[in-house]
Amino acid sequence: MADEDLGLMAHLLRRAGFGASREELEALVAKGYDEVVEDLVDMERCPPIDEDIVKRYFGGEFMPNILSGTWIYRMLNNPRQLEEKMALFWHHVFATGFAKVAHALAMSDQIDLFRRIGMSNIREILLELSMNPAMINWLDNSENIKGEPNENYGRELLELFSMGVGNYTEEDIKNCALAFTGWTFAQPVPLYPHGYYSPEFLFREEDHDYSEKTFLGHTGNFNGDDIIDIIVEQPATARFISRHLYNFFVADEPQVPSWNVTPPQDPDAIDTLSDAFMESKGDLRHVLRTLFKSDFFKAARFKKVKSPTELITGVLKLVGTNRTPAPGMLRFHRAAKVMGQELFNPPTVEGWHTGQEWIDGGMLTERINFAVDEVGDASKPGVQAVIKRLRAAGDSLTPEQFVDNCLDLVGPLTLEEKTRADLIRFAQSGGDLVFPSNGETDENTDRIVLMLQLIVASREYQFA
Repeated sequence: MADEDLGLMAHLLRRAGFGASREELEALVAKGYDEVVEDLVDMERCPPIDEDIVKRYFGGEFMPNILSGTWIYRMLNNPRQLEEKMALFWHHVFATGFAKVAHALAMSDQIDLFRRIGMSNIREILLELSMNPAMINWLDNSENIKGEPNENYGRELLELFSMGVGNYTEEDIKNCALAFTGWTFAQPVPLYPHGYYSPEFLFREEDHDYSEKTFLGHTGNFNGDDIIDIIVEQPATARFISRHLYNFFVADEPQVPSWNVTPPQDPDAIDTLSDAFMESKGDLRHVLRTLFKSDFFKAARFKKVKSPTELITGVLKLVGTNRTPAPGMLRFHRAAKVMGQELFNPPTVEGWHTGQEWIDGGMLTERINFAVDEVGDASKPGVQAVIKRLRAAGDSLTPEQFVDNCLDLVGPLTLEEKTRADLIRFAQSGGDLVFPSNGETDENTDRIVLMLQLIVASREYQFA
């Protein structure tokens, strides 16, 4: 198979999923790029994760750290990789945090909602979001009642969830909030002694404002679903969601608050996605299919700083661990948290700041330490697979061959010439990598592990 085909497939699986082993990549290349895209987007073509296994080993307790560890297990093992990736995408765009919601089952339900409808159409997504108890609590819509409107949800629905600043007026915000009066949730029964119960959406007719409202040039006795109907028809919504998709799946953009004054780095790409959005009436599957098959996506390799979650799951895919239930998943919650991304607890309604802000001094150290520690154990199946493939490449490898083969098996990963030259100089200090006919030596294993550690500690490994 061509190296280009393998590199492109690895790129697709890093962005639309959480990476893949070398064996998985080779099988997918044989299937063909377009077919793999269809498998990702049309997720019913792939079997679902075994929910009985997830519940048996990870169910029962609803705390953010447990939910986070369970989610990382799903990211590693769900055959429907894009299902989990889209849930992570919406968790960032529609940021809701346990710090305020304080009901872990409601948070878990919200992520399940994103899995279920994350690739449906934008109307269904925004409507379900508006009825979601975690979001209602997070943005105070439970306090939004006739005569005493609370504008928090109406403002963020327009500013951060659909259209972006500059595409509506303050009067639109006020009337949007009035349309969502009475949209609240019923309090669940107490945890003790009853156990965990989900809060349910509740529409209180007596709290709803039935007056005439004017919103984005339309006038009527609007309810919340009418507002959403108007929002999803706006070209501004198509462009705003498209830019979010570009930032998450293609290449790092500036932070969201600057989008009304900072143009996108690739306006043609945003136009392509916006056109797909409008022609399909906001069908996310159609938009994602367009994105993954586009030339701008295929050319955008290593143009995005990995989020902490992407870094952790990518490293775990490389070393081949946690592919079956095992103790210790909570440590990955802690690892992501110290790298700046605590799942189920984004810092603000803006979600996380992405791109270069993932890799300030302290967080970069945590990222490198995690990756180096994980690949430093030669007994892990992924490391053993690398050693086996290096041996299969020849009885003896020159320092250049040693470095290039390791880069190929880790990624394939492209390094800047200076970084590659530094790795080759290090490899030259030990001479050729020679595999004796009677098996590997401890010295060989140590050299290979150290080379892998240097690669995952490189600047280039921080990019997807």
